[in-house]
Amino acid sequence: MSDLLRLATAGSVDDGKSTLVGRLLYDTKSVLADQIDAVTRASVDRGLSTPDLSLLVDGLRAEREQGITIDVAYRYFATPQRSFVLADTPGHVQYTRNTVSGASTAQLVILLVDARKGVIEQTRRHAAVMALLGVPKLVLAVNKIDLVEDPAAVFGQICDEFNALTAALGWGPDDVQEIPVSALFGDNIASRSERTPYYTGPSLIEHLEAVPVDAEPHNVGLRFPVQYVIRPRTADYPDYRGYAGQVAAGEVRTGDEIVVLPAGIRSTVTKIDTADGELDHAEAGRSVTLLLADDIDISRGDVIASPSDAPDAIDDFEATVCVLAEKPLRPGARLLLKQGTKTTQAIVGSIIERFDEQELTADPDPGTLSLNEIGRIHIRVAEPIVADNYRVNRHTGSFLLIDPSSGNTLAAGLVGDALSAVEIGERGVPT
Repeated sequence: MSDLLRLATAGSVDDGKSTLVGRLLYDTKSVLADQIDAVTRASVDRGLSTPDLSLLVDGLRAEREQGITIDVAYRYFATPQRSFVLADTPGHVQYTRNTVSGASTAQLVILLVDARKGVIEQTRRHAAVMALLGVPKLVLAVNKIDLVEDPAAVFGQICDEFNALTAALGWGPDDVQEIPVSALFGDNIASRSERTPYYTGPSLIEHLEAVPVDAEPHNVGLRFPVQYVIRPRTADYPDYRGYAGQVAAGEVRTGDEIVVLPAGIRSTVTKIDTADGELDHAEAGRSVTLLLADDIDISRGDVIASPSDAPDAIDDFEATVCVLAEKPLRPGARLLLKQGTKTTQAIVGSIIERFDEQELTADPDPGTLSLNEIGRIHIRVAEPIVADNYRVNRHTGSFLLIDPSSGNTLAAGLVGDALSAVEIGERGVPT
């Protein structure tokens, strides 16, 4: 089990995401005493009888004034069992791009539902987006459970409806945990509450501490995008040639056979260097320098991979993208594509379809994709990129589309047709 869990929150407006995140920080003692004092004073000034913990996390002035979360904010907290990086994402439809950005690297998403409202359109929308992104684990937090008359019946009904939704979107029963909570009063957050005798499962923090989520959820071999070629050319190292980067997937060991892509040349790893000394192996997430047995022409953007499952180099492919900028994405647009450590020129061939995350349908041939919209496009690149299908590996299957004139990021993309994995219409997602 990894000792670090990357998670995100999602849910509709006023479901209590900020209060929940504030409660997680408070219950794990991840906030300072003066911050708590300031929140308590502000809550009293507003006429509240209990501290409004959402004030701990809604840091932007616009967020405080409107009482909503607008931007993605990353929070860090820890327990004796695990460390956590949490992306607190907005609930509004117009901030879909922020939700996609925050959840794109999440290993688990906490999806909040107001017990008084149940599963609504935004719940289905966010679940579909999480399925598209390939998030492996979900927690359904049924919040404000203290505000309904028959909490056991309400909780059971919401769980049944949500389980039908997640099953249709491809999650198994072991991938989803349902928990009744009150973020305001802390019920089932740090410890199990006596006020929910109908629930016998773990508290939210207990589940987050124990949920088995691998650091690399996909079973693939080595993926090592080369970031920099190191040639010190000193008397002590006259023939040193190392290839520096971060292991994006799998692992590498001294003596392993590898293939350099896109050239397809094979060699053997003779040494694994780090700033702290030599290693005999390195796993995903570790930054290292690899030395090879053969003198090969390798440069930034090349990928060192396992020969047994090496991905193909592609220059013409379909991808699912989410538009992040005001500038619409149009057929014929000439952009820069950044994938891993490689940047190359690209052209958008066509806009194949747009995903309507409100109606959970796909609209063919929309012409353009605008801000926050998700769709499937065809792309051609000037130089081949070495990429896995996103459904196989999230790290090497993602990319950015960049405006070459301004340097602004226009869209985030997933190699392959991620929309087909959702199969909303055919699987009969409840509406």
